[in-house]
Parts: sequence; C-alpha cells; structure tokens
Amino acid sequence: MEKLILTVGITGSRITRQQTPHIPITPQEIAQSGIEAWRAGASILHVHVRDPKTGLGTPELSIFKEVVDQIRKETDAVLCLTTSGIPGRNLPISDRLQPLFLHPEMVSFDAGSINMGTNVFLNPVEFLDTLAKETSAKGIKPELEVFEVGMVYTCIRYLEKGLLKPPLHFQFVLGTPNGMPATLKSLLYLSEIIPQGSTWSVIGIGTGQLPMAMVAMTMGGHVRVGLEDNIYYSKGVLARSNAQLVERVVRIAKEFEREIATPQETRKILNLS
Repeated sequence: MEKLILTVGITGSRITRQQTPHIPITPQEIAQSGIEAWRAGASILHVHVRDPKTGLGTPELSIFKEVVDQIRKETDAVLCLTTSGIPGRNLPISDRLQPLFLHPEMVSFDAGSINMGTNVFLNPVEFLDTLAKETSAKGIKPELEVFEVGMVYTCIRYLEKGLLKPPLHFQFVLGTPNGMPATLKSLLYLSEIIPQGSTWSVIGIGTGQLPMAMVAMTMGGHVRVGLEDNIYYSKGVLARSNAQLVERVVRIAKEFEREIATPQETRKILNLS
C-alpha cells in the first residue's frame, strides 16, 4: 500500500483561546507548532495565520511570510497555504490570493459555498475561476477541499475545462454541521467518484477525526489531523499540541503496517512540481 501522507491543520481561523489555551495564535507560535508537527511525522503543513492583537484569522501577507520563512528555515515540509480567507467574513478575492505570492507548493481550493453556522462560506465561480487560473500559471497544486458531493463534480468540470490539471488531490472535509457526515459511507462514496489517478485525504471534524483517520489508513487514502479541526485528544481532554495528534496517528499507522511518507516522498506521490 502507498505510504501515508499526514497533513496537519495548525490553527485555522475560528478556534479561540477561550476554547483551548493550546491553539497557536502568534506567528512564532504557529511556526513552532508546525515545526513540532513536522518532527512528529507530518509532511504537509496547512497554514492559516492570525492577527496577533485580536487572535482572529487574517490574510495579511507579512504575517504569512513570517510564518512561512521560519518553517522553511527549519523544515523540508510541504506548505499548503490557505486561500479561504476567513469563512463567514468572505474577503475580497485579491485578499484571499495573497498567499500565492509566497510560492507555496500547494494552496487550498474550497470547491463551493456552504453554510457555516449562521454565516455562509462563499466560494463563487469568479473566485474559483481566478484561483484555478493563478495556480495553474504559477505551478501550484490546488488541494481540492470538498465538503459535500457536488463539490467533487465542480472539480471534475474544472478538470474537463483544463483549468485543473491531473492528477487531482482531494481533501474530504467530513463532519461539519452543514456538510457530509464523518461516516464510512460518506468516505466510500466520495473516494469512488473522483477521477481515476487522483489522490485523496480526509479531515474528520471534532469527534470524527480519529475514526476517519483510521478508516482512511485501511482504504489507502491519506489523513489530516490538527487543532484547526479538533481540539480534543479524547472525550473532555484537550489536545496539548498538534504534534500530539500527529504522534497518535503515526503510532496507529505502524500497527496497520502503513509507513509514513516523508516530505520528499509526499512530493512524489502528489506529483508536485
């Protein structure tokens, strides 16, 4: 079976210090948490950044650069920078594309709009068209984030138009309140309808994180964990760090005899340029 790619969602833009004191907020904290997760076995670091004064997510390029420079200095990790902006705040397209100026190997491509609590996470056609064209021109691989089945077909249409280049890489986001549930049926269906030759990974939100990780391991898929998606290590027990969540998956993968991919092996598996 193919080696297992571990991605870690370091901080996201939603979790607050009131929810957990362990969420990294400052550029230094975010970079250090990513470095620790890389040491624990994560080969892809999915990066959001926060305004250090407010703790809220921000698209500020200088803050992204500070985090990216520190991670690149100390690791060989694959960086996947977010283009989601701040879900619910729906920033201008130009703000959301700021991370592309740092020439990451990957960026997120949220393949459609979806309700997020009382807000709407908007990913209109204009944004997706622009992002697809820009990533293609710059040689950046989109990580196709899919919250529900229609988003897979959106990606297939972009592939047919030549705006996405094969092989595609999907990140199934399961367990959000208004998306597909974190169940085996969801994962089986999604993994069966993506184009042949594509790779896929899964995010289980909250309590879905560990079950989805274990199922993906046995199916030959890949796994994302991290405090962006789940702040608990077990029921009622907060995770101390991103590294702790990565270390658990590494231990379980060894029991399944599924080797962990290094960053260089990850680049080969995902056909990164």
